[in-house]
Amino acid sequence: MKLHQMSLGITLSATLGLLAQTAVSDELSAATFLPPQHHTNTGMFTWFAEEIDKRSGGSLTMKLYPAGQLGAGPVQQYKRAVEGVGDITFGVSAYTPALFPKTMLAILPGSSENADQSTRAIWNIFEDHLASEYEDVKVLAVGTVTGNLLAATRDVSTMDGLKGAKIVPFAAMTSPIVKALGAVPVQMPVTEMYTGLSTGTIDATTASYNNITPPWNFWDVSTYIVENVPTTFAVTYAVMNKERYTGLSDEHRAIIDELAGLPMSLELAKSFDGADERSKKMIAEATEKNYQWVVVSDEERAKMDAAVAAGLDEIFADYEVRGIRDARTIYDALNQ
Repeated sequence: MKLHQMSLGITLSATLGLLAQTAVSDELSAATFLPPQHHTNTGMFTWFAEEIDKRSGGSLTMKLYPAGQLGAGPVQQYKRAVEGVGDITFGVSAYTPALFPKTMLAILPGSSENADQSTRAIWNIFEDHLASEYEDVKVLAVGTVTGNLLAATRDVSTMDGLKGAKIVPFAAMTSPIVKALGAVPVQMPVTEMYTGLSTGTIDATTASYNNITPPWNFWDVSTYIVENVPTTFAVTYAVMNKERYTGLSDEHRAIIDELAGLPMSLELAKSFDGADERSKKMIAEATEKNYQWVVVSDEERAKMDAAVAAGLDEIFADYEVRGIRDARTIYDALNQ
């Protein structure tokens, strides 16, 4: 009888302990340098917060800290996740390229034409080629922003027009491509590009459709918007402090695992592609703006593509010098 009571007590105690563990409420902090209304916040992060709340029955939630509330500027975002300044951080790989040399290959012009395509290409090869660059965090999302326009104060729709133009690429690593096009690469964060265009510090910048309209408003300081240029990408990420992740309950970790990777990355891509679609509609409806919309001719685009190929050769040669001998293999896999 005593053994039965003891066994019952142990079983009850274990059951209550398990219930207590799964019932613990936990709030994750998410830090981003972007303003509250940015589409990654209203899109991907809103989706993530709603999903973890719903799947956990309210025991796992997320609080967003936008506009650099947990640390100003985009450069230290990955470090902030590693050090636990925020449980989750959102950042841009190009701000710390030394940490992500292989991921950066997804920036280069290739077969993808939008964020969804490029993001799927990343996840097709992620485990085989890129995962090792993120070993000190829990990866939630890696996705891209499409740069398929040039916002300019001079006509850069031809190879002749590109000669000597000061252009901001999406990442410094694409400087050989800019040079092969005959232009001069200038490094500048997106927060300074509006002023750069208005003051003449730069002649053009790589841009998405969303950059043209609010909140960036490049259309107010550009005299030309140039379409059908070689498409480049910015790679972005959402990562989680590893200790914070492993310290969650089994139930909460399982919820994170269900959402992390391709599902959350596609929500990130949707945030950017969706913003571009909204901006396209705004551009079509805006009749009072004073810029010219120019589409690069097929003949000029062929010349640009040949220059891009020469620039890519130089980029791959640089990877070889740095001891990364599979760069072209990874690039080819991204563009199958």
